Amino acid sequence: MEGAGSTAPAMTGGATTDVCVVGGGLTGLSTALKLRQLGWSVILLDRMYAGFGASGRNAGHLTPTIGKDLPTLARLFGAERARNLVALVQTAIGHVEETIRNLGIECDYEPVGNVMAAVHPKQHRTVDAAAKAGEALGLDGELLDGPAMRRRGLPETFTRGYFMRRGGILDPGRYVRGLAVAARAAGVEMYEQTPVVQIEDADPVFIHTPRGRVRARAAVIATNAYTPELHRLRSTVLPVHVSLFRTAPLGDAARRAIAWPGREGIYTAHEILESYRLTRDERIVGGAKRIRYAYGGRPLGEDDATHAFIAAAFRARFPALHATEIAERWSGPIAFALDFLPAVGCTGRHRNVYYSVGYAGHGLALASYAGTMLTDLMEQRDGPGSALWGHRKLPLPPEPLRWLTVRAINGLLERKDRRVDRAVQAGAGTTERATR
Repeated sequence: MEGAGSTAPAMTGGATTDVCVVGGGLTGLSTALKLRQLGWSVILLDRMYAGFGASGRNAGHLTPTIGKDLPTLARLFGAERARNLVALVQTAIGHVEETIRNLGIECDYEPVGNVMAAVHPKQHRTVDAAAKAGEALGLDGELLDGPAMRRRGLPETFTRGYFMRRGGILDPGRYVRGLAVAARAAGVEMYEQTPVVQIEDADPVFIHTPRGRVRARAAVIATNAYTPELHRLRSTVLPVHVSLFRTAPLGDAARRAIAWPGREGIYTAHEILESYRLTRDERIVGGAKRIRYAYGGRPLGEDDATHAFIAAAFRARFPALHATEIAERWSGPIAFALDFLPAVGCTGRHRNVYYSVGYAGHGLALASYAGTMLTDLMEQRDGPGSALWGHRKLPLPPEPLRWLTVRAINGLLERKDRRVDRAVQAGAGTTERATR
């Protein structure tokens, strides 16, 4: 997203359309493209520019991940529903691959799969449970024990893994900008630097901006972590902040030192996962590891302590890269629901305001498929997305209970992860002493 900015005008005056899409990320662009394929007129509004948020700045892993984890998915929703959800996300991966191919989007996509990896034997049971649940739910995956991890040449600090074959890694900025170009070419009327100040419940619905108004048969809320600022779905999703980094190019010696010939995406088996992927120019993009939430969901800036914490984890996983510089760091909001599943449905007095939000950090596949899910819903047509839009959400509590709930859940997850990380550090210390 370096050098990205507005390429469409701000909206002034009034306009009429079939559907007004609010938000120019993966959800909004995929929906606008699908509606145009069906012959509907579309106006898309974004308060910054297309791809500004997590859609353009995420970790770049296209994974068949849905919900908190596979065993929890089966426990919470039952085997049949969980199988439908897994089938949905695998369908969504195929949709992304087809979109990239058909639109000719140059986003460095590599269909190399992703590995959920343990960093200590304490996590082996978690990996084994994920592999067992994945097999039962129809996920295309394979359990990798220690020798299998070494045969694949995965970095040695990862001791066991569950390899998910579907999907891979890509440059999310290039991907979302490619979708924006395709949307304009398809006839989507796009306005940037145009915040929405009100979605008025009416039939037709009116979408108000500071200097204009759109009259539409239907509206689509595609604002993910920014949705509560529209005074919509406040009891459904909340914004939390995550942080990422990108290293300088590794160089030939460092690249050889870590092996990793298959270039699979890696994310750890922590409760709050760490993610790592290689870029086309041989850097590592990684991060997460810590989630931050501010009272009332207010915006948060960069946090030096969080970045230092993430950098320390990176150094621990890749000790051969101790001299590799971390070149960029950034943070931003993503959206969660209490059940870790996206919220897809319609709302409003006239049932003409549709939404797909709350991807819990796994939005590359499902946000890209949101256009299909939402158009199926609009046309009352059954489809894979019905596994989500038929689901009732557990409402979030109001503040201050919300802040206390997030703090309690986050604290529990962090404590579990700290126990693993302390065990890793203790093992590293023992190895270092033995070497001396």
